[in-house]
Amino acid sequence: MPWYKFTPPALETPDVCNPFHYTLVGLTPPPCMGNKNLCAIQTSDNMTRPFITPLLICEIANAVNNRTNSINALLDL
Repeated sequence: MPWYKFTPPALETPDVCNPFHYTLVGLTPPPCMGNKNLCAIQTSDNMTRPFITPLLICEIANAVNNRTNSINALLDL
């Protein structure tokens, strides 16, 4: 499955549920450096945008709350 880097627009509130706040990076996880909580997600592709399911949203929330990477959510640690 492809990886998507979390890239919310500078003038908007970051929204992990908004597929337009991600950029397709390919089949390899991107480097995660910076000061954001969420770096990237891995999920099915929906016309170059991530297919964000309720289960993935829970996985992202658990990763951020526990400050640990999961299978489909990478954090800037």
